[in-house]
Amino acid sequence: MTAELIDGKAVSLKIKERVQQRVEKLKTNGITPGLSVILVGDDSASQTYVKNKKKTCESLGMRSDLHLYPASLTEQELLKKIDELNNDPDIHGILVQLPLPAQIDEFKIITAIAPEKDVDGFHPISVGNLMIGKDTFLPCTPHGVMVLLEHYGIDPAGKHAVVIGRSNIVGKPVGQLLLQKDATVTYCHSKTPDLKAMTQQADIIIAAIGRAKFIGADHIKEGAVVIDVGMNRDENGKLCGDVDFEAVRERASFITPVPGGVGPMTIAMLMENTLLSAEKGLSKDKASESV
Repeated sequence: MTAELIDGKAVSLKIKERVQQRVEKLKTNGITPGLSVILVGDDSASQTYVKNKKKTCESLGMRSDLHLYPASLTEQELLKKIDELNNDPDIHGILVQLPLPAQIDEFKIITAIAPEKDVDGFHPISVGNLMIGKDTFLPCTPHGVMVLLEHYGIDPAGKHAVVIGRSNIVGKPVGQLLLQKDATVTYCHSKTPDLKAMTQQADIIIAAIGRAKFIGADHIKEGAVVIDVGMNRDENGKLCGDVDFEAVRERASFITPVPGGVGPMTIAMLMENTLLSAEKGLSKDKASESV
């Protein structure tokens, strides 16, 4: 078999179209969703990511503020900026691009962001709500994975899902989201003794380990759904995922490409989270007016 391609670019465009329509509706109430992105340092990949976020925001009619700081920025200075944004009623989402320089405690920065503006879904309150299945901002990449599965009619219920990777950003939360959809979830990582023994049982594989083309055809069973979250460079400097795409597509039933799979969904879900934050703010304002 040859796998059906899961086109994240096409799905993300549909999401952004819906977001744009809702943004226009919000504007009739005098509200423009606003996202503030903070970048500390001069990492070229991070600079590209945040500029793409800003560009997407503006294309959807949303406000986007980009705050660039040198790598020498102190933790106290960054905390002061976050406090300022927390108290800005025109900003509905705050995103601090990771990683941060060594002198800044990432956990302290994440927890300083007001939970109601935590559009990345990284705050401990957001994570806790995710764990117990309460309404919250979902981390953008895991949420994007789930939206792709739903769009292509792939129901995780009763399936064995194997998540390769245990990061707080992708691995752990995507496993929880799959569990909430009634999948049986196995987490694999660098200390898993026999990875293939696990992955060969999987109906759904989520590869999020950051190793170029690590998952080959011999890792998967015939007909598995393969979601590649990796973003790497191969030996020729070409962008690729954690999955050996050409080999695996001949055994899988569905597969995401890199680029064009999960990547576009991450930014689309960030836009949706920012919009949701603005809509929740409007609902609270109307509720307070009616009291």
